[in-house]
Amino acid sequence: MNTLTAATAARPPFELCFQSLYRTGHRLVFPCDGQGHVDLDALGQRALNNYLYARTLIGREFSWPAVVAVH
Repeated sequence: MNTLTAATAARPPFELCFQSLYRTGHRLVFPCDGQGHVDLDALGQRALNNYLYARTLIGREFSWPAVVAVH
């Protein structure tokens, strides 16, 4: 029998990753669907601020985001 917690069942199977252009290993990651759409209403205030920050600085601080499957 496969048992999942509510948190595991509700977690999207993909993440949107913004990799820093200048700081090795630094990235911002947000849950998303397979097309890279992030549910902004589901983010907390800090995560929402970080998401909007990363989107604003694509090409200046962060690379274009990549959709990555969560294992």
